[in-house]
Amino acid sequence: MPGHVPVMLKEVVDALAPRDGGVYVDGTFGEGGYSQAILDAAATTVLGIDRDPRAVTIGAELGRRQSGRLTMLHGRFGDMESLMREAGVAQVDGVTLDLGVSSPQLDEAARGFSFRADGPLDMRMGGDDGTATAAEFINAAPETELADVLHHYGEERQARRIARAIVTARAERPILRTGELAEIVRGIVKTSGKDQAIDPATRTFLALRIHVNDELGEVRRGLVAAEHILAPGGRLAVVSFHSLEDRIVKQFLAARSGRAGRGSRHLPETSIPDPSFRLVARRALKPSAAEIERNPRGRSARLRVAERTAAPSWPRKAAA
Repeated sequence: MPGHVPVMLKEVVDALAPRDGGVYVDGTFGEGGYSQAILDAAATTVLGIDRDPRAVTIGAELGRRQSGRLTMLHGRFGDMESLMREAGVAQVDGVTLDLGVSSPQLDEAARGFSFRADGPLDMRMGGDDGTATAAEFINAAPETELADVLHHYGEERQARRIARAIVTARAERPILRTGELAEIVRGIVKTSGKDQAIDPATRTFLALRIHVNDELGEVRRGLVAAEHILAPGGRLAVVSFHSLEDRIVKQFLAARSGRAGRGSRHLPETSIPDPSFRLVARRALKPSAAEIERNPRGRSARLRVAERTAAPSWPRKAAA
């Protein structure tokens, strides 16, 4: 079993309800905690997906010990439909997604995700995959774009002042280290009261990470891909840690399950496809107090579960 136990492991496996002969996708493999638990629960086959080369290496080793029951695929979960097609898999019985950055990525200073240890300002989940690093973005983006990213993705109230401070600092020399950026932000954002427990750089680093990795776009693409590859009766289990991610998942499943509003009765009637999902639980599930005590990072986790109906997938341009 992998050393790192993912958040809400039992709840996710219970939601997927693995069965003998079933095929399941772990779209955010990480260290393989969910995959291993699904393999242990029944005589299943698992396809693990991760954009991080380190995770793919871990998965390949685990796959060798599983006698062909685990296949590792290098890529983004937003592309899982094409990845499944390339692997010769038409439909699956379950998909799980654990959104956001993994604990190993966060803990490794060289990856540049954390303000707690100084390292290169990278933040790319896929490693050296050709996308721009956080350093490249903050040293080149216009001040208005910087402010927009910090405001929309980090919900940072001081976004404009931080963006201005970044532009001023980079005029002297490029900002290349996590420690440098954290100190700039701490010079602007002051905490008091209950906020003192939260580092002032938290929201800025979150926003940059989401932007660099197009995380919200990836969530939207992943949900649509899961809709297309899940067989009728297949389960989708999504764990999110940030309100923006959870809102996307909630709105997608509300629409696809027929629970979203149908607009004003004064507007022309529009044709809405039959529900492609059934909500297994109307509200998001939360980790237990005991789990939060064991793993404080999981305190903001939310699990949403839905089951695929026999209805066709919605048009790809359908609103979430």
